[in-house]
Amino acid sequence: MTLKTTLDTILAEGVASGQAPGVVALVADRDGLVYEGAAGERQLGSGVAMTSDTVLWIASMTKALTSVAAVQCVERGLLDLDAPAARVLPAIGELGVLTGFDAEGRPTTRPPRRPITLRHLLSHSSGCSYEIWNPDMQKVQAALDIPGVIGCQLKALTLPLVADPGERWEYGVGIDWAGRMVETVSGLTLGEFMRQNLWEPLGMGNTGFRITPSMRERLAGVHLRGEDGAFAPFPFEITQEPEFHMGGGGLYSTMGDYARFMRMVLNLGQLDGARVLRPETVTTHLSLNQIGNARVSLLKAAIPLTADAEFFPGLAKRWSLAFQINEQQAPTGRPAGSLSWAGLANSFFWIDPHTGIAGLLATQTFPFADARVMALLERFEKGVYDTLG
Repeated sequence: MTLKTTLDTILAEGVASGQAPGVVALVADRDGLVYEGAAGERQLGSGVAMTSDTVLWIASMTKALTSVAAVQCVERGLLDLDAPAARVLPAIGELGVLTGFDAEGRPTTRPPRRPITLRHLLSHSSGCSYEIWNPDMQKVQAALDIPGVIGCQLKALTLPLVADPGERWEYGVGIDWAGRMVETVSGLTLGEFMRQNLWEPLGMGNTGFRITPSMRERLAGVHLRGEDGAFAPFPFEITQEPEFHMGGGGLYSTMGDYARFMRMVLNLGQLDGARVLRPETVTTHLSLNQIGNARVSLLKAAIPLTADAEFFPGLAKRWSLAFQINEQQAPTGRPAGSLSWAGLANSFFWIDPHTGIAGLLATQTFPFADARVMALLERFEKGVYDTLG
């Protein structure tokens, strides 16, 4: 069967079997789209079909764009990967390492053994964490009245560290701090910096922290799988009046736009004549391990909107300054050295420099890492490699 027939069938069967209410997927190479398809509805019961130009909340797929924005600042001499981040943002130097809780339930901390750097922030080795995968952060939030980062309030970034910078991989708000560093040295909001330096050069006209009227017309709804296994609409939207642009997860986009970003990486920093990164920056900062002997580890669910999450359990995985790197070939056929990550509403992408292809499959569903959605992703990715050979 052709790639289109194979993948269209996988998507249609995934929707029909209840793996997702709606799904968008694509495959690209260095020259353009190889496949794009969609199945199901933008919102259950709406009768409006999911389409390739549907606008989705891409959640933590935002992180890769924020990381590239920060690395652009490094290229221009505005930021230093290994200087203390507090030289740019003094507030980050005030974060202590959590040591426990006192008798009143308030957190106790100690100074970190070394200062946080931009390299730590971009590689998730700063010690910053997330409450959705760390119950201690929930206790800190309750004790100090710190909101969750999803509300885009600056106070959300004041959570203590859970490890000394450079000691281990820990997924958290570090990329939000990095986005704030970009804003500080550029004098622009993160969204405006990205518009000037990524979205416009790469032709990403349907991407933004603010949902424009045109984007809203094509916006997909979010769904939650209930205990009975069925999906139901789940009203959810990132605040349109944020205190800061959430570089860790605030963007809305189309998958076609994101494919242009992935193709830029495949083309070593340029797309259609527009260069946004130096080739050597892509091959070193974005493609090579930046966390030493540390490994990417399981994200243990601490709230119902996520399941336990790990891609390809048992395979060694590291982190660059923008992506997870799988160090062994995956069961789907994806080669070692590929770059990937995901978004909380079950959107997933990978960039495979070895084969020269990139793939993406996106839904708007909770819980994250839902077993049935993950099965659809695995079947899709395997279909890509089996068909392309």
